[in-house]
Amino acid sequence: MKKYAVIVAGGTGLRMGSFIPKQFLLLKGKPLLWHTLNTFLDAYEDIQILLVLPEEHIETGNELINLFDKKNQIQLVKGGITRFYSVQNGLKLIADESIVFVHDGVRCLVTKNLIHRCYEQALLKGSAVPAVAATDSIRIVEGEKSVVADRNKVRIIQTPQTFKSEIILKAFQETYKENFTDEATVVEATGQEIFLIEGEYENIKITRPVDLLIAEKILEER
Repeated sequence: MKKYAVIVAGGTGLRMGSFIPKQFLLLKGKPLLWHTLNTFLDAYEDIQILLVLPEEHIETGNELINLFDKKNQIQLVKGGITRFYSVQNGLKLIADESIVFVHDGVRCLVTKNLIHRCYEQALLKGSAVPAVAATDSIRIVEGEKSVVADRNKVRIIQTPQTFKSEIILKAFQETYKENFTDEATVVEATGQEIFLIEGEYENIKITRPVDLLIAEKILEER
């Protein structure tokens, strides 16, 4: 089965306190995004990567791609005004029956093991959405009040959200809605059941300076 990874990297450096977009900040001497791409390229020899970047960062993206021996397996795609449209732009380049991963570019600690498990489950069930149990107490805000939620029923959603191509390509023909917060919500809107898979607590999204320090420590321990 063919494999495509739509890697979405449309972030800014705002919350990182940096003028450099966070996907290009250095981690162990390489851009965050390099680590993400490298793991997917290592996961499968035949994978094709559609790297979605804002138009103003396409040139930097080309420089990044040139760091790889397998650069012919990475294609740059111009992003949209929201994540939905960015993913949609990437999906427009997929016509083959395949398994499609959609991944946050700044989740640079994703492992080959998680990628493989997502692929195998998507083959069997049509989807694989990584999730981990909540470890903090959770409260739901209702107006000026809040109520405690049963954290045993709460799951924190991660990426790569993985689907059979016929499922996700059809879903992204839908008109954008504000409640489309990730690929799973888009697919679910078409009536498809979403199947979760155990994620990894180290599969963090780099959004603040402390996340970068945590990522460096995790890579050192690996």
